[in-house]
Amino acid sequence: MAEVEAFLAANPDIEAVEAFVTDPNGVARGKLLRRCELASLYRDGRAMPVSSMSLDITGREVDQTGLIQEAGDPDKLALPVPGTLTRAPWCGVPTAQLLLSLWEPDGKPHVADPRHVLSGVVARLDAAGYVPVVAAELEFYVVDPRRGPDHRLQPARARATGLRLDHVDLFSTTALAELGPFIDELFAAAEVVGLPAQTMVSEAAPGQFEVVLRHRADAVRAADDAVRWKRLVRGVAANHGLLATFMAKPFSAHAGSGLHLHVSLADSAGCNRFASSDPTGSPLMRHAIGGLLATLDDSIGVFAPHANSYRRYQAGSYAPRSRSWGVNNRSVAIRIPTGAPDSRHLEHRVAGADANPYLAIAVVLAGLHRGIVDELDPGPRMEGSAHGRSGCELSNDWLTAIHRLRDSSFLESCLGARFSKIYHAIKAAEYARFTTQVTELDLDWCLTRV
Repeated sequence: MAEVEAFLAANPDIEAVEAFVTDPNGVARGKLLRRCELASLYRDGRAMPVSSMSLDITGREVDQTGLIQEAGDPDKLALPVPGTLTRAPWCGVPTAQLLLSLWEPDGKPHVADPRHVLSGVVARLDAAGYVPVVAAELEFYVVDPRRGPDHRLQPARARATGLRLDHVDLFSTTALAELGPFIDELFAAAEVVGLPAQTMVSEAAPGQFEVVLRHRADAVRAADDAVRWKRLVRGVAANHGLLATFMAKPFSAHAGSGLHLHVSLADSAGCNRFASSDPTGSPLMRHAIGGLLATLDDSIGVFAPHANSYRRYQAGSYAPRSRSWGVNNRSVAIRIPTGAPDSRHLEHRVAGADANPYLAIAVVLAGLHRGIVDELDPGPRMEGSAHGRSGCELSNDWLTAIHRLRDSSFLESCLGARFSKIYHAIKAAEYARFTTQVTELDLDWCLTRV
């Protein structure tokens, strides 16, 4: 109660509160409350239908999860996540934002809340004496919210010039300057919200950017940061007449957007267990990489959760297409960046920006833990480009990934048996709906030719 009382005293103008949980797809599901309801939320929690954890990406209920009709769609208890009550400065009406987590009435974590899934994996690492240190890099596009005459996405216009950002200008400071007011507000809002947003770069496509969120020795809070950052970017973009998207592949002809996860393990004293003067890291780090490579095929349905996700893994792109690792090599799945020996860490480059951050981080941490426990050898590091190397290709098929979600003993142990079934049911339902839709491409190719 001290937290909410201090916040309300320091923010007497707040009128509304956006409070939400994150569903298995990474979508915010919640309620818009009035200021007078905030104290009771902290004191007593708030009832939230369990069906909020059974929705597909479009917001439709998936009965096959077993959460709705079989159980009668009971309420669960939504409680505030400490430390996440902040202003939402991009909102017109003075508004606060608050993360929630879902609990059973008896005080147990609800099995379908992905935040609890990650907490469970972190607890297993903690029991083994490891503190995961995690940072997220998120790529995203800003585009024109108005579609073109052909109903396709259009690149954004720079407000100062009115010209579209329609050409690739990698690492361009001009591209950053053209959207300067938007970027300035992003960082100002991040400071208000308490998000550790740092370097921003213009990426390998028009209107594509990447921001680095500073590492945290709290993997769950690192995932919270990524979830809150995505909402902040969308809100600020809308204020500037832009649409921000974290789709994995919004444009066929341009680069996809990734969620790159930087991970190391510390001991209880805060010392980096991956530290080494050897650029390939400590033996512990190489076992961790071995585990990540060994579990990569099973995990691809978490890293690439949608049909669109698989369009990111294209030849000639920076998205990894093989089970590979290397040093200072951006073509591999698991990269060891250069840096001082005590900063040694790995960068997991497989997940798309559309992945649920809680689940992506959970699967990465569980994979590296598996490698450490089993002392797995990652094999030789990749020299040169990993693209086009045969024998270690990543699966690039959504249906195969969904089958692995159902059958993987690794995912069952990582995510929990009940959550794995719920997540698989949601993905299988999405696949069934997606593949039965008649698209414009169907008509273009077949209407007059067959």
